[in-house]
Amino acid sequence: MVVRLIVQTLIWFGIIAMVLFASAGTLAWPAGWVFLAMMLTVSLIAGLSLGRHDPELLKERLSAPIQKDQPFADKVLLTIIFLFLFGSFAFMALDVVRFRWSSAPPWVQVLGALALLLSIWLNYWTFRENSFAAPVVKIQKERAQRVITTGPYRHVRHPLYASALVFVAGTSLLLGSWWGLGAVLVLAALLAIRIRIEEQALRTGLAGYDDYAARVRYRLIPFVW
Repeated sequence: MVVRLIVQTLIWFGIIAMVLFASAGTLAWPAGWVFLAMMLTVSLIAGLSLGRHDPELLKERLSAPIQKDQPFADKVLLTIIFLFLFGSFAFMALDVVRFRWSSAPPWVQVLGALALLLSIWLNYWTFRENSFAAPVVKIQKERAQRVITTGPYRHVRHPLYASALVFVAGTSLLLGSWWGLGAVLVLAALLAIRIRIEEQALRTGLAGYDDYAARVRYRLIPFVW
């Protein structure tokens, strides 16, 4: 599983690297290399730590993003989200390097790096609390899935999606793309649709989720929605 983690991580960030630098039209982009080096290192460390703590969850996270028992609507939406993320990376590179529409000072890029670290930490915190955090919408009856109410789930019902918004914002700032921040709003809209799909499955198939949702009002952003 460790080999699989390393290979999939290298492939994932290898694809992102190709999208970024092909769109930029040059390899001479320090912010792009910093982003890739930081995310690759932190992702591997977090993944290896998760493997020691919860190998079953790591196995689930490494599974295919399109699965047999996954609702059709989630298959379509997840595909759209992935394509949108890759498109966002390409747009940020075009914005900053090829067309130079945006230019951010170093302190903004440092804030972006810190936001990326925050997103990874929030991801890892969520995984430590929720052993059922699958990448697709499904009820894991074979693992006796239950409602998780601890850790970040005390504040929002979908902390992984919240961390995804922080990740996109941090990426945009680290790369220096002011226009790229617009991707956060689009992603929030896509995630809101996925939350409705997921919560329909959870309310139908997971005992106690209705009571949990009544106690924790916010789905994605505390005090907002």
